[in-house]
Amino acid sequence: MRTSRPFRLLAAAAALATIAVTAACGGGGASSDGGTAAGAGSCAPAPAGTKVDLTFTSWVPGMQKTVDLWNQNNPDIQVKYTEVVGGNQGTYQAYTNQIKAGTTGDLGMIEFDSLPSYRLQNGLANIGGCQPAKDAIVNYPDWTRSQVSFGEPDAVYGIPQDVGPLALYYRKDLFDAAGLKAPATWDEFAADAAVVQGKGGYIANFMPDQPAWFTALAWQNGARWFTENNGTWKVDMADPKTLQVADFWQKLITAKQVNTVPGIGNVEWKALDSGQEWTLIGAPWTAKLLETNAPSTAGKWAVAPLPQWTAGGTAGGSWGGSATVVWATSKHPYEAAKFAAWAFGDPAALALNNQNGGQFPAHNGQTDLPALSKADPYFGGQVIWTDFATANDQVDPSFAWGPTMTDTFDTLSNGFGQAVNGQGDLASVLKNAQARTIDTMKAQAIQVG
Repeated sequence: MRTSRPFRLLAAAAALATIAVTAACGGGGASSDGGTAAGAGSCAPAPAGTKVDLTFTSWVPGMQKTVDLWNQNNPDIQVKYTEVVGGNQGTYQAYTNQIKAGTTGDLGMIEFDSLPSYRLQNGLANIGGCQPAKDAIVNYPDWTRSQVSFGEPDAVYGIPQDVGPLALYYRKDLFDAAGLKAPATWDEFAADAAVVQGKGGYIANFMPDQPAWFTALAWQNGARWFTENNGTWKVDMADPKTLQVADFWQKLITAKQVNTVPGIGNVEWKALDSGQEWTLIGAPWTAKLLETNAPSTAGKWAVAPLPQWTAGGTAGGSWGGSATVVWATSKHPYEAAKFAAWAFGDPAALALNNQNGGQFPAHNGQTDLPALSKADPYFGGQVIWTDFATANDQVDPSFAWGPTMTDTFDTLSNGFGQAVNGQGDLASVLKNAQARTIDTMKAQAIQVG
């Protein structure tokens, strides 16, 4: 794993009252040793003999079983789990409402791209001063650590949960029958698209409702949408690298060589299971969903590296990846940090998360897990997790998220939906999203240069 350049949210955070975040301490709020958003404060455990009840929300399938294992072994720290819908489908707005009302509870799942939004809303506890978090965070890849620290010394605003490096899921049987190999470059991908179209299929689906998926593809090509210097942000969502990706997919859309249905839903699963779509550009967490929702094609799939813009390249991008945060309202940040460190660092917990939820752990011990070294019958006996481990090492950590990504993604999703229906094009959507994002940031007193 390459050493990351620190991801900074707001260097001038202390100067803006709306952005100030208090470090977590024993009872929540400001720490006794003066810890602030720039560093972690003290974090004391509850007095001995005290029973602590925590709340935790996420949308990982089967996470209840991980929580059950914890509760069996920790009678004095009990976790009540609630499974919610995926973040962009409503949970993120619920989080925002709960932050305003002061009812967020103890722990919640947030994707890396949305963490800055909740940092900005003063909703996250800095658990860097909690010993369980301090002990755990060194066991995660540098780029994921940068995602939860925002470049602040010794800060930890969440325990990395899973990662989403991209790879190409493809129907090996169909490719073999057509005399094709998994495309190694995007040029080969485009050439294959014409062949697949001639056989009545689509090479892939351009997912209009999954802007984070498109972002991951721009990330792979070296795009940098957000940069920050001394509190001033630069937004560049229509740079040449991004427009190259947009032009590539626009041509496939115009030629009707890709499907354009909502992604990761029933319509697409049917298209994948029936052979209408021959590939799925996805993350590790996609594997379990594909296996569950496209059962009749078991054994016919394989995983290949993501196509490259330059032959022989090894660039990666990440779709998703998440952390479990401790909310600023938690009265027990120490115990909450202890649970999160276990749930996304202990081998038994990681195995359950993978088995039941398809998660590819962010933890460095991911490839040591027996479950991640087994041949997978659904993928023709391939050990797919080693391929994703390689892809994870190829993700460039210098890609930074903006502080208002929820709004940015809403704008992109609406625009992409119109573009695939012939109302505009992808390049125009990106330019509009950039303008809207700048307006949103300025409205929140964030300096944009």
